[in-house]
Amino acid sequence: MTGAFDDLLAANEAYAATFSHAGLSGRAARGLAVVTCMDSRIDPLGLLGLKAGDAKILRNAGARVTEDVLRTLVLAVYLLDVHRVLVMPHTDCRMAKSTDEEVHELIADRYGVDTRSIDFHTVPDQDAALRHDLQKIRSSPFLPADLAVGGAIYDVRTGKLLLVES
Repeated sequence: MTGAFDDLLAANEAYAATFSHAGLSGRAARGLAVVTCMDSRIDPLGLLGLKAGDAKILRNAGARVTEDVLRTLVLAVYLLDVHRVLVMPHTDCRMAKSTDEEVHELIADRYGVDTRSIDFHTVPDQDAALRHDLQKIRSSPFLPADLAVGGAIYDVRTGKLLLVES
């Protein structure tokens, strides 16, 4: 493993030399949590005009509202000043191009690993999945009824957001 992260450690040295975020608190200064995909084409702070400290960013494959995302939102709301949540999947998402069964088969065929005990939360219908996930947040008994919850799809080709009404 030695050497595998040398480029990152070098970059961190340069970053730390001019580090200016020491005064930030762990709270969301803009009261926002964003649930988005792990896709490396997404810069959640940049595309929303935010800076470090403004929002809690929760990322996973497909921008799905899983039990762990709900757990994290509960903590963010009650402990870290979040009062609005944006769920933001994106266009050209790999999770929207397959079913869980297809992913299981692909991994088994290519790598010989049996992943059938994992729910990958693929999204054959991205619009329906987003609406379902928004409702999942809104109906959680652990989150306040007045929590502002919205959804938008980020277009990785144009950089624009398309608000989804629900």
